[in-house]
Amino acid sequence: MKALVTGGAGFIGSHLSERLLGQGAEVVALDCFTDYYPRALKEANLRGLIEQPGYRFVEGAIKDLPIGELLDGVTHVFHLAAQAGVRKSWGQDFRIYTELNIDATQILLEACVGRPIERVVYASSSSVYGDAVALPMREDALPQPVSPYGVSKLAAEQLCHLYFVNHGVPAVSLRYFTVYGPRQRPDMGFHRFFSALLAGRPLVQYGDGEQTRDFTFVADAARATADAAVRGVPGRVYNIGGGSRVSLRHVFELLGRVSGRPVLIDRQPDQKGDMRDTYADTTRAQADLDFRPSVTLEEGLRAMYHWMEATHS
Repeated sequence: MKALVTGGAGFIGSHLSERLLGQGAEVVALDCFTDYYPRALKEANLRGLIEQPGYRFVEGAIKDLPIGELLDGVTHVFHLAAQAGVRKSWGQDFRIYTELNIDATQILLEACVGRPIERVVYASSSSVYGDAVALPMREDALPQPVSPYGVSKLAAEQLCHLYFVNHGVPAVSLRYFTVYGPRQRPDMGFHRFFSALLAGRPLVQYGDGEQTRDFTFVADAARATADAAVRGVPGRVYNIGGGSRVSLRHVFELLGRVSGRPVLIDRQPDQKGDMRDTYADTTRAQADLDFRPSVTLEEGLRAMYHWMEATHS
């Protein structure tokens, strides 16, 4: 396998690159270091990768790079590059999401047309579902996102589908459910919670605390992504969830248990665009990808807390 990984310096992208290298693949990783969070954090994600044999890093945005040249010899494409964040996707900032999440996906897919690529794996999100679908969420449910970010991810999914139907690009989309673990972005929930605990600050709770999420440890997400490039059926969408659907209040109990620190809560109003509940039906991923999460929520939180302790000391 010769893999092109977009968003290669990011949270999931760096874990995926490590896994692919461990399986003997060559990896060309792209990242444009958007200012969504500090560049130094992404550079830290690359420290264990840069010097590895078979790894090459290219800095730049998809729209500015010679994508055709970078695809020469590539057998598998993993498209993880995107502007993240539900709460920041409103208003004038939405144009950033259309450029980085939709336009960039179209440019990449167009460059794949006519090439002997075995699989294009697109990193989508549970945010595409919205609040109107039944639980557990199935891939054949009608998606109705409740955030501009979710709209951008769904639009890119649809681009993957139409390039498969019209041009035979063998695209597979994975809907990740709340991925967490070491290297998690600083804007994401567990990173913010652990940072607050380590600093002795209250943890911010938006809403009543009864909202639920299906949490997925990053190693399980990376494994599913690598497997989708070999076993995924072109044209299909797969839910990737950790099987750990719990309420925010229960999360706070677990955070106190794994950290051994007191948990204080700062209650704030609901935030626009936040989904009420997520819960993945992973039947399709189990059948096609042999996907079964291997890390429990408590195990994963403990691993993330140890990483946070080490990086915040």
